[in-house]
Amino acid sequence: MRIDRVWPDPADDLDDDALTAELRRADPMLRVNFVSSVDGAATRDGLSGGLGDAADRRYFELLRRAADVVVVGAGTVRAEGYGPLRVAEESAAWRAAHGLPPHPVFAIVSGALDLDPDSRIFVEAPVPPIVVTTEGHDTRAFAERAEVVEAGRGGRIDAAAAVAALHARGLTRILCEGGPHLFGALLAADVVDELCVTVAPSLEAGDARRIAAGELPEPRRLELVHVLRSGSTLLLRYRRDAEPSAT
Repeated sequence: MRIDRVWPDPADDLDDDALTAELRRADPMLRVNFVSSVDGAATRDGLSGGLGDAADRRYFELLRRAADVVVVGAGTVRAEGYGPLRVAEESAAWRAAHGLPPHPVFAIVSGALDLDPDSRIFVEAPVPPIVVTTEGHDTRAFAERAEVVEAGRGGRIDAAAAVAALHARGLTRILCEGGPHLFGALLAADVVDELCVTVAPSLEAGDARRIAAGELPEPRRLELVHVLRSGSTLLLRYRRDAEPSAT
């Protein structure tokens, strides 16, 4: 679980406070987090959790610690078995000490609104979740469970409108945990500021999906922010590059 910084300023055995401070120091932004094998697989046996190790799980927790809101697509919520969003006790204490609510808000994106309002995600949530969906659904079942935000129509989420709605609620440090279609939609809307990707030291082959799905008019250039290492696992952080994409 030890994490060292390899670049830009080498440092050994960073503690949670140092790692979190670096994440929180960044300007309000939309940050995306994924894990990938060396050969580009985003899942093992259909799940991303199979690729992560102890270091990935530690950093995953710290990314949540630093966030105002955690955004996840409904398909990923179901596939990965999400429950009510709670950070660890140490993270809740850190957040309280820094003037933040103990837990970040959980925002679930579902264009079809195919969510169960009586699931544990809603009933046991420490903070009422936000459900981002499209116009035209009957949302009365969620009245006592969550705040419903309409962003888009015809079952297609307007990613830029969804982000603007979160900002309007003061949720400006956004962490997106997937899945690939939601990441692709955010990229297409040009609202992604940072990407954190854990490179798992494995080769998966097969037909596992990539971390982003969909089409882009042109590639998005990224700038490397840091390289962390835990054994053979790399934890990379990139920000969007202000320079125009190469043609």
